Amino acid sequence: MNRILDPSLLGDDFIWGVSSSAYQTEGAHLTDGKGLSIWDVFTETQQRKIKDRSSAVIACDFYNRYEEDIRLLKQTGIPHFRFSLSWPRILPQGTGDINTKGIDYYNRVIDYCLAQGITPWVTLYHWDLPYALEQQGGWTNRAIVEWFAHYVQVCWKAFGDRVKHWMVLNEPMVFVGAGYFLGVHAPGRMGMKNFLPAIHHAVLCMAEGGRILRRLDPEATIGTTFSCSYIEPYRSSERDVRAAQKVDTLLNRIFLEPILGLGYPTADLKPLQDIKSYMKPGDESRMAFPFDFIGIQNYTREIVRHSWWTPYLQAKLVSPAHRKVPYTQMNWEVFPDALYEMIKQFSSYKGIPDIYITENGAAFEDPDHPELILDYHRKEYLQQHIAQLFRAKAEGFPVKGYFVWTWTDNFEWAEGYIPKFGLVKTDRKTQKRVLKESGRWYGEFIQGEITEITEP
Repeated sequence: MNRILDPSLLGDDFIWGVSSSAYQTEGAHLTDGKGLSIWDVFTETQQRKIKDRSSAVIACDFYNRYEEDIRLLKQTGIPHFRFSLSWPRILPQGTGDINTKGIDYYNRVIDYCLAQGITPWVTLYHWDLPYALEQQGGWTNRAIVEWFAHYVQVCWKAFGDRVKHWMVLNEPMVFVGAGYFLGVHAPGRMGMKNFLPAIHHAVLCMAEGGRILRRLDPEATIGTTFSCSYIEPYRSSERDVRAAQKVDTLLNRIFLEPILGLGYPTADLKPLQDIKSYMKPGDESRMAFPFDFIGIQNYTREIVRHSWWTPYLQAKLVSPAHRKVPYTQMNWEVFPDALYEMIKQFSSYKGIPDIYITENGAAFEDPDHPELILDYHRKEYLQQHIAQLFRAKAEGFPVKGYFVWTWTDNFEWAEGYIPKFGLVKTDRKTQKRVLKESGRWYGEFIQGEITEITEP
């Protein structure tokens, strides 16, 4: 079925862009004074945890090719670019001496964006913690609140005259859960003794980063981003419903609710109650901050069933393959309604600020062609999910922008280079860029040149 959707109906001030991150694209991992990050060390020492045994030593070589990529953004018609700063590129030891060459690099990137008429949206932390800080406990050490506060101030002093859109943390549930509980991401720690303090310190950093930016620039637009998945029970049984509620609490509420001043949802997830032992007097108020916007990063839904042998949750996910529904290279179900449902769920909180979709996209295996990448599955995925923005907007939800993940095929953490999320193909050997059909369509849609999309 074809449907006419005019992007102007979302408002002239609706934000359209793409998202990326420093570690996944820059390469140049020790160039010009950059320090080691936890991911530099993880990909070298725990290489077996990376599916294709790869690393981001070179990645997309954005460090040297940023002008090419930004020019292509402009040519495609995409006006907003979300990228992150590398903490160890700016502060190689996490604190202390500033790497002026790192500052100079990001000044060049920001200035070139502005020169090309592209608005930079800067994420302060996208998972690449300086390894020197991890050696002191990383996110499990409460001192990270002071370390992070210093880093935020350094970044604002260097870039705040031109950067007016900030995101404090990227997906804290993922970097804390995968890195400090499951051990499948850097730094590879496991267990509740690491998970709980890391949660609390990330919440404190998120709020503190917002406060610092607000004090330094009251006119800036300040947000933070959350990964989220729409959760439904496998069956309507009481046990499956309860299992789904616990997974929803874990994935969608632990970081959002403290920021809104609601505290941790410990009543609905009893293993979380021990987090109180890491809290100090005054922390309840320090955890909250009135952000200008919340970034929703949604790709899929998860179906949950009861599983008595699964520790802490007594719940397990039912795979899309088992359910015989379409899924991506990440084994994530293609379910466009999930984006609408998460906008609706987040909007149900009293005092929720504006909502931006700061990541949404799909990894599919692309046709093998050197010049013409007809990635119809990705194009269709984007069309179907963008349609959900119109649905949410029509019902009055405060959604103000949409960023595709991602611009170029890049290093996808523990998945290596296998999943292809990019609107642009990146040849790892030659670093040649080729705009895919999905990227061409997205640019033309933003510009109002195409208003017809295909819905199932």
